[in-house]
Amino acid sequence: MGNLLGRKRRSRVTEQDKAVLQLKQQRDKLKQYQKRITLNLERERDVARQLLRDGKKAKALLLLKKKRYQEQLLDKTENQISNLERMVQDIEFTQIEMKVIEGLKIGNECLHKMHEVMSVEEVERIIDETQDAVEYQRQIDEMLAGSLTEEDEDAILEELNAITQEQLDLPEVPAEPLPEQIPDASPVKIRAKPELVAAS
Repeated sequence: MGNLLGRKRRSRVTEQDKAVLQLKQQRDKLKQYQKRITLNLERERDVARQLLRDGKKAKALLLLKKKRYQEQLLDKTENQISNLERMVQDIEFTQIEMKVIEGLKIGNECLHKMHEVMSVEEVERIIDETQDAVEYQRQIDEMLAGSLTEEDEDAILEELNAITQEQLDLPEVPAEPLPEQIPDASPVKIRAKPELVAAS
């Protein structure tokens, strides 16, 4: 039990995952910095206006120079964020490519092992043996079909007719000949019902 608890589990976090995480953290810090500079720029612009109203032109000019420098920093920050995001995407795409390559490698090894078990020569041999067996069976069928005598074929036809008759279950045909003329039978008179006569 102590071994189970003391054994270190292998981490599923790779070096690439750690690198991506660090890059994303840096990107987030730069975005926070960018937001802070943007707020400062707005505030300093308002302060410069106020200084101009108060007649402190030199201080307003100095503040606008500082503001201009921070705008340049803001542009650099934007470029750095863009570079970090591109690098994150490149690393993530490379990880996908590595998995695809690993899958191709495993598939290739599997195909290679299957080809070792079933070589082209083995497949050709099996196809040849199958064709030989089919040809042999055809020859046997021809010999059997050709070896029946006329008596055998008559017996086969008689058996077929007997089976056909059994399936039909028809009544037997009478042995004596049928009369040619039907004897005169007394005509049958049809009487009309009294209700029908009264209705007409």
